[in-house]
Amino acid sequence: MNEPEDFRDHISTVNEAGKRVWIYPKQQKGKFYTARTIVSWFLLLFLFGTPFIKISGHPLLMLNVIERRFIIFGLAFGPQDFYLFVLATITIVIFVVLFTAIYGRIFCGWICPQTVFLEMVYRKIEYWIEGDSANQRALDKAPMDSKKFFKKTSKHLIFYGIAFLIGNTLIAYIVGIDKLFDIVSHSPSQNLSGFISVIVFSILFYIIFAKFREQACIIVCPYGRLQGVLLDPNSVVVAYDYVRGEPRGKFVKEEKREIGDCINCSLCVAVCPTGIDIRNGTQLECVNCTSCIDACDSIMEKVSLPKGLIRYASMKGIKDKIKFKITPRIIAYSSILLILLSVLITMLFIRSDLDVNILRAPGKVYQEQPENKISNLYNIQVVNNTFENMPLNIKVNNSDAEIKIIGKDIVIPLQSVGDTEFLIILPKDKIKTALIPLDIQVFAGEKLIKEIKTSFLAPNK
Repeated sequence: MNEPEDFRDHISTVNEAGKRVWIYPKQQKGKFYTARTIVSWFLLLFLFGTPFIKISGHPLLMLNVIERRFIIFGLAFGPQDFYLFVLATITIVIFVVLFTAIYGRIFCGWICPQTVFLEMVYRKIEYWIEGDSANQRALDKAPMDSKKFFKKTSKHLIFYGIAFLIGNTLIAYIVGIDKLFDIVSHSPSQNLSGFISVIVFSILFYIIFAKFREQACIIVCPYGRLQGVLLDPNSVVVAYDYVRGEPRGKFVKEEKREIGDCINCSLCVAVCPTGIDIRNGTQLECVNCTSCIDACDSIMEKVSLPKGLIRYASMKGIKDKIKFKITPRIIAYSSILLILLSVLITMLFIRSDLDVNILRAPGKVYQEQPENKISNLYNIQVVNNTFENMPLNIKVNNSDAEIKIIGKDIVIPLQSVGDTEFLIILPKDKIKTALIPLDIQVFAGEKLIKEIKTSFLAPNK
């Protein structure tokens, strides 16, 4: 590449005086933009539609971090399932590392909520109201008049309306759609915390998408900086083919081209939502949104040159003109990911609605009871992963045994852990050995949920 590398000394959205450079990306079109739009509509439909979907009267997805109650695809999770969240988090981290090592920042360009909302919702509205990039620049520089006031006011009212909708949707994921309707249908004074949460989230999202914009990717999100350690020359990224494109030169019609295919039109820079020049190579600001691919392909088509000057490719593939290859690092990441996914899925499948453990109380052998009887003390712990309070009954296979619950009857609240103690009592004259095998059965109503083999300790004969 012939260009100087001073671009690496500063980011594209800050000038030499340290002030914000506002980005006016040119309106996009092309096959990748169309594909991203379709993907975005599916993602937006899932985001806004999921809170309304219920399974057996419960949300399909609810992440109530305040009360530590979670419902994921109809399954209830609570603090007792923390180990599953740790395993899932590790799996996601490995997944991100693996995908970045192979495909670069494809998540950022196609799936990240920041990109989806900014590029596929907010910018579309901005183009509709204010026009393309040149019109937006002119409008911002123009003095305030009725036309400018109307456009700016209507745009920002719509922006805040969408942010308000996003804020409400986020609250719905936390407390559920029914609770959200209760919050919005009553006076703010009746649910002040919920009302404040909706307003705070709405203002936050408005600031992010109306003002902060690409700075969230460049300054806040650490993913761009992680590229330096996650990418290697075999990683597939949105890349400029400098072997084919350099040296750059203007296009002259009907003249045989003896220089590189890049005609230096800079349209790839004009459409970039973070203001970079992709021809400078991989940069932390690049979110792999493919806008530059569509822009370059449109120019190549007009000047009758092959498309793909900017494309999904690896730097090694461009340099050596070779296709993508699976590296040992990719194999290692894939193996670790497969193991973690297998363990996580297995643990989810073997996880029961009610998990029961019964152990003899530590430090206790047996106790003398009135009427010439012997007792053993046991602890029972139950994890209730259902949506209902669960009353339990305990039975023993020995007809001479008597069960005495210490305290109240066993009722385990929904999505929580409960424990209590109980005694198994046997008459001395029925005891023949010092160690008597027992089968303890735990019932939820009439349903047997667990049968545990244990032993009863008695004095030696």
